[in-house]
Amino acid sequence: MVVLNKIYTRTGDKGTTALGNGDRVAKFDARVNAYGTSDELNSTVGVARLHANGDMDDRLSMIQNDLFDLGADLCRPDMAKDAEAEYPPLRMVEAQVKRLEAEIDTMNADLDPLRSFILPGGSPLSAHLHICRTVARRAERLAVELSQSEHVNPHVITYLNRLSDWFFVAARMANDGGKADVLWVPGANR
Repeated sequence: MVVLNKIYTRTGDKGTTALGNGDRVAKFDARVNAYGTSDELNSTVGVARLHANGDMDDRLSMIQNDLFDLGADLCRPDMAKDAEAEYPPLRMVEAQVKRLEAEIDTMNADLDPLRSFILPGGSPLSAHLHICRTVARRAERLAVELSQSEHVNPHVITYLNRLSDWFFVAARMANDGGKADVLWVPGANR
């Protein structure tokens, strides 16, 4: 259980922050950028939830919890040293990816096939889910970039990739099952 008695510590006043293993790194470190962007994504999901209800709100709540798991995973380097840790570090697992895939398949089964690219927009929920989709793509790019120089749990990258697909399909669902999607008209304003 996390206990936060004091919100400010002054330890980051000189531009560094602590990773989950206690190492201090620059606040612009690639690892900090990756988990910081997953936190930003979590905030955009929170805004989207203002427009969701029922099953969609429940699913978004699960995603927010997953994103905290993902941030915890990213802020803790050295998976090889997990066994030596004082407590077992939280890591993303394949089951979280599989759940997203099952939800995508269920939502997509009710949608008409796309005949054009769609523009972000439509209902307020759909518009916010498209913002979530683009932030998820950025988080994925940053995690992939980090993985080029440091170890990253592969389930983190797969989860973010699937999550952006989930947001795309969910945005279509939020547009009256895709019937109110805003279609791209190539060259319409030439």
